[in-house]
Amino acid sequence: MTQEERHVGSVDYESGGDQYLKERELRRVAGPLLLWGLGVGYVISGDYSGWQFGLSAGGWGGLLIATVVMATLYTTMIYSIAEMSTMMPVAGGPYAFARRAFGPWGGYLTGLAVVIEYVIAPATIAVFIGAYVAGFFVDPPGWVASGVPILAYVIFVGINLIGAHESLRAVFLITGVSVAVLLIWGVAMLPHFSASNLFDMAPEGGSSFLPFGWGGIIAALPAAGWFYLAIEGLPLAAEEASDPAKDLPKGMVLAMLSLIAFSLIVLFLGPGAAGSQAMSEAGNPLPVAAEAVSGRGFIYWLTSVVGLTGLIASFFSIIFAYSRQIFALSRAGYLPPWLSKVNNRRVPARALIAGAVVGYALILIVNQFNASEIATGDLLLQMAVFAALISYVLMMASHLKLRRDMPQLERPYRTPAYPVTPVIALVLSVIAMAAAWIYSPAATFAVIGTIVAYLIGVAYFWFYSRHHLVASAPEEEFAMIEAAEAELEG
Repeated sequence: MTQEERHVGSVDYESGGDQYLKERELRRVAGPLLLWGLGVGYVISGDYSGWQFGLSAGGWGGLLIATVVMATLYTTMIYSIAEMSTMMPVAGGPYAFARRAFGPWGGYLTGLAVVIEYVIAPATIAVFIGAYVAGFFVDPPGWVASGVPILAYVIFVGINLIGAHESLRAVFLITGVSVAVLLIWGVAMLPHFSASNLFDMAPEGGSSFLPFGWGGIIAALPAAGWFYLAIEGLPLAAEEASDPAKDLPKGMVLAMLSLIAFSLIVLFLGPGAAGSQAMSEAGNPLPVAAEAVSGRGFIYWLTSVVGLTGLIASFFSIIFAYSRQIFALSRAGYLPPWLSKVNNRRVPARALIAGAVVGYALILIVNQFNASEIATGDLLLQMAVFAALISYVLMMASHLKLRRDMPQLERPYRTPAYPVTPVIALVLSVIAMAAAWIYSPAATFAVIGTIVAYLIGVAYFWFYSRHHLVASAPEEEFAMIEAAEAELEG
């Protein structure tokens, strides 16, 4: 390949060679059941903590409506992503979709948003794990807040380093336990349910159903989105799926339907048993609900101790996800290539460790600047959801463009009700972006910080990495072949 042929549009390519790709090869081990476990595992922590911040933002009625909106957004988005993931079953996932549709800039902007989302999300969950552990003590010791997140990162990055097959099996087991605990908790709460408990928050300019008015619905959208955030990460396991064309759509759709059912159990039975006011103030909402109705008995300790698996499942799974997105962007040259080196078990070890270091540093930074107007976990949640929404808009735009411009591409799975499906997801994503600006000044400041980080990443691409892309990376080969074919036709 000559130097002239390496220059395509606004970017420059370098030849990676066979050895480059051999050092960056993953292993196919996951069937639909493991993918379901991974998909539910990504998200199940949203049922254990995070959603309760929506009660503070919109009351129970506001959170209910926000949950319906976000469930609609994620369901329509999953059907769109399922089609694209079978067209391009590569580890790049969202980045690969946008790369094919909008070129290197579109791919990078989407992939960067996903990396930011998936690095922040485990940091958020680590804070929630700390809150659950703090609930073990009447007077929590000081080491809990700082020590528990470090321990969580060390243990679960370590397990991910062992190998993809082992990691996915562990995620499946942990997810199964967390689902069982959630269902047992739901059965225990059901006899104590009272509709009046849902509306026990004092109205502040609204009604008992919407105590914070209609604006509370918008403000509650990020917390409602936490019920489902990260389900879109399943395509990141495409290069480790046994049969991507069949297994990915099955795993994604079944996981999404399961998550909707779990979110409704938590949303109705937690506030319905213990009251929305009590839930809105809880760092560990499921144990708090159990303690409110039956004291610190069996259900309390089940959800406090064994229930930690719900948070761990998502923490573990999203660590897997961010490592694959960083791996794909690095392998293609968008991020520093050293991040995509795999160990002798074909695991992107450097990407795993780098994401953990940045995630924990972010916890420290937010704690340092947080004036305690709202919880650190809530601020991190706002940041993760905002970054996610950027990627959703770009992915749905990619789906629309790919259908229009490349109808000839093989599509083993086709999105139902196209183009309505991706348009709904795109519009709802744009609306949800307004939430942080309504919720609180602290949330606005946190989101501005996310935007600044995003712009720094954009500057890195503009000044450096777009001149060093790797032509032999799978996501880039599509573009190189298309460019060559267009040149021949010309």
